[in-house]
Amino acid sequence: EAKEVLSALRALGITSTVMLTGDSYRTAAAIAAQVGVDDFRAGVLPADKAEYVARLRREGHTVLMVGDGINDSPALSEADAGIAISDGAAIAREIADITIAADSLWELVELRRIAMALMARIHSNYRFVIGFNGALIALGVAGVLPPATSATLHNLSTLGVSLRSMSRLTTQTQPVQNNNLQNG
Repeated sequence: EAKEVLSALRALGITSTVMLTGDSYRTAAAIAAQVGVDDFRAGVLPADKAEYVARLRREGHTVLMVGDGINDSPALSEADAGIAISDGAAIAREIADITIAADSLWELVELRRIAMALMARIHSNYRFVIGFNGALIALGVAGVLPPATSATLHNLSTLGVSLRSMSRLTTQTQPVQNNNLQNG
């Protein structure tokens, strides 16, 4: 499923995928070609993985690291977000920010969708709060709204934004691609 998951992640805005492995160059090249990563590094030691992730972050990239082993733990801790596989090493699960089930990489796609929906909601809430409160201030300064009305409307808008923020981000619980693979 890795090839399909990477394709779905690219469709959701992930621009670069890199495989870092301690395996031989030949093995890494074969797997990289099979799953369709953009780049790969073979024969990489745990410290080298961590340095690679740290370098990408210094260059301004947002780095998501997925790993399952003890050797991935330093890189998981260096990433903006570390994701461990549930069947992996305990230290990787402990260090990672997120743990996903080992039986489905499609959880990465769902995580991306949730993150995108969350950011959209944050931006929408921010725009509403700035616009509404700005209008309240302008109407108050112009003498159109008395202070008590302005304060009441402000508090009601805060309650509304809070209630909206507690609603579901997405209605879909499983990626469509995953359902198609299971049904097709």
